[in-house]
Amino acid sequence: MSLLEKIKNKTAIVGIVGLGYVGLPMAVAVARKGYDVIGIDVSEYAVTHVNAGENYIGDVDDEELKQLVNAGKLKATFDYAEAKAADVIMIAVPTPLDKYQQPDSSYVRASVKSLAENVSADTLVILESTTYPGTTTEIVVPAFEEKGFEIGKNFFVAFSPERVDPGNKDYKTRNTPKVVGGVTDKCNEISKIFYEHILEASIHTVSSPAIAEMEKIYENTFRNINIALANEMTILCEKMNIDVWEVIEAAKTKPYGFMAFYPGPGIGGHCIPLDPFYLTWKAREYGYHTRLIELAGEINNHMPEFVIAKLSRLLNKKGLALSKSKILLLGAAYKKNIEDMRESPIQDLILLLEKNNAEFDYNDPHVPEFHNELNGKKYRSVGLENIEDYDAVIIVTDHSDYDYEDIVKRSGLVFDTRFACKGIESDNLVRM
Repeated sequence: MSLLEKIKNKTAIVGIVGLGYVGLPMAVAVARKGYDVIGIDVSEYAVTHVNAGENYIGDVDDEELKQLVNAGKLKATFDYAEAKAADVIMIAVPTPLDKYQQPDSSYVRASVKSLAENVSADTLVILESTTYPGTTTEIVVPAFEEKGFEIGKNFFVAFSPERVDPGNKDYKTRNTPKVVGGVTDKCNEISKIFYEHILEASIHTVSSPAIAEMEKIYENTFRNINIALANEMTILCEKMNIDVWEVIEAAKTKPYGFMAFYPGPGIGGHCIPLDPFYLTWKAREYGYHTRLIELAGEINNHMPEFVIAKLSRLLNKKGLALSKSKILLLGAAYKKNIEDMRESPIQDLILLLEKNNAEFDYNDPHVPEFHNELNGKKYRSVGLENIEDYDAVIIVTDHSDYDYEDIVKRSGLVFDTRFACKGIESDNLVRM
């Protein structure tokens, strides 16, 4: 039976390498459609929890995961040899930056190498990890060609960027439009048909993996630059004594030519802080300096310092020094209503508070504890029952769980970096 026939009649076995924020939701989406799914991960935590039907990703339904595992539609393993049974393999492994802000492709290389040693002909391999343009043809394709496979004839390779927005109530893996770039027309055809069978969304094919890789980088660079513009407007409005939030609310009334982006205490998540630098790194190969992208990164990375500097001035007006003050950081996740701590700005804010010898705690109903990767320390969330004891409260993440009116009423100073207290008027409330 051909690969296309297996996909169409749902007898194809699907392997998913990497069971994190991208891989596990995709595994559930595929298994939900009736395919048998094998998840491969090096993490003992991930493999053990999946096989026990225990969820650890916010965008996955706990009960659905348990049902799929109990029904035998989804299992996890450490062993790449299990990939021998797979007809379609999706790679969703981390693609971080190293300390020099250069792409670390080691996870992609390692997974592709292990797969190439185990897969057979008539298999479709799709890379979903966000990466620089050229990764699929420079890393993925050669690994399988070295094993004697002919791409587009007896083996198929494509790139399809993940589109995951943690906490989004409207768009999940299953209903978010998908972009696919196959190495050949046949790779595109098979990939498109596969995604049409597992997703409830449109599939847009492009002419090459590089187009799809660049498209993903462009999506997140677009957000990065526009957030930087909002942050720079905030810095300027602060100097001019203008309310940047009122400016944005006014600009939003224009029904065309404007899209609202908002300032904040820093940017977080795996995508926006990192993805633009994949392109910056790759551009050097072509002798081009991506000035706008790098400037946007500088502005966004400066925001934690801006927040602490303004907090210090606010405390000074009350006759307090930052070094003698007790601060409560409200919210730790990088965005509202989720538990995701990846690249969260609270980590930089903590370093700056420690540098200034300030006493501080944090509260987050979604993050009971976390390990700060910047200083190696572990922190635990505190309760809000003694909020009156703090000299200042910084709203870092605007979770819906918080009663902002009560927080403002009980606090001596609230510094709102997220416009969470919209509509609340108080002398002890200051917006960024």
